[in-house]
Amino acid sequence: MKEKLYIIKIGGALIDNEELLEQFLHQFSEIQEKKILVHGGGKLATTLADKLGVEQKLVNGRRITDRETLDIVAMVYAGGINKNIVAKLQQKKCKAIGFSGADANLIKAKKREHSEIDFGFVGDITEKSVNWKLISKLLKLNLVPVFSAITHDKKGHLFNTNADTIASVVAQALSLKYDVELLYCFDKEGVLEDINNPKSVIKNISEEEFSTLKNEGKLHKGILPKLENALGAVKNNVNKVFLIKETELKNHIENHHEGTEISL
Repeated sequence: MKEKLYIIKIGGALIDNEELLEQFLHQFSEIQEKKILVHGGGKLATTLADKLGVEQKLVNGRRITDRETLDIVAMVYAGGINKNIVAKLQQKKCKAIGFSGADANLIKAKKREHSEIDFGFVGDITEKSVNWKLISKLLKLNLVPVFSAITHDKKGHLFNTNADTIASVVAQALSLKYDVELLYCFDKEGVLEDINNPKSVIKNISEEEFSTLKNEGKLHKGILPKLENALGAVKNNVNKVFLIKETELKNHIENHHEGTEISL
């Protein structure tokens, strides 16, 4: 039997809330099985860009990462936020170690190509981008990798990369060796059928159901990337994938009754 591994992704809303982040990291630190944390960015990068007078450009909700913006997100994501999380986990006796994809060539990306839009320093990745053998060695040492949303191309360039995608592809790559459970933690009880009703949680979403909900316009725009990455993980041998509320991590680990499960 494969050893259990939790890969857990947290987003900006949690990172921006010091009290909730503390509570979450306490629950995360108590997980006895092997685990990896992937985090997004929060508002700090945008706030810093405003202070520095660096205009932020968005196309269809996606950030254009020019050189100045890359410098800011690399500093904030791989620097301030990542090391803050690692320090808090060390306080909780969790042997965390922080990474960008550039460290030890753990996640190698390719510059995003688009026929009409130059996204700048934005990197795309697949499960083949991940140095899963080295990550496995880190896990064997009982270290807890904490990944920021920064990758590289092994040609000296850093890239801004979607954290939901990083969590998905790392889960896919490590499913070769581990019984992987991927958890997307966010500020809702799960995927909601009615965005205005916090109790309208859809307990299970298959690929077919996802297409139906998407076509009917029932899915909030912000949840689509998570669901697309979640389905990609399920299709590529990740054993279990859930979207859960960040405050319910401990309950989910113990009972598996929380949130929305993604299936084929």
